[in-house]
Amino acid sequence: MHELPATQSLLDIVLRHASEAKAQCVTGIHIVMGELSTNVDDSVRFYWDILAKGTIAEGAKLHFRRVPAELQCMACFEKYHPNGGELVCPKCGSVGAKIIAGEEFSLEAIDLKDQEGL
Repeated sequence: MHELPATQSLLDIVLRHASEAKAQCVTGIHIVMGELSTNVDDSVRFYWDILAKGTIAEGAKLHFRRVPAELQCMACFEKYHPNGGELVCPKCGSVGAKIIAGEEFSLEAIDLKDQEGL
């Protein structure tokens, strides 16, 4: 359910930029989603279809770019990718880690069409 406000925010940003560009249609949006993000792409698509209905973004294709999780051990400072959800540092065995990447959820690009079809 938390995807609803996130998707509404995406739509607001898309519509604002499309308006500023004087676009006639939004054909696609490109979303960056980290491996550790709590958002689910199917839910974002579901809410997008509902929220974008009747706007110039209706029918836009959603493209997701996945960002793998990367952690940094707070004991030995080793950077690593968690293996199967396991957060233990592969170098020293510590469980204290800082997330470097993988929580992202953002709009990367918007595909627009103007009145000439560009």
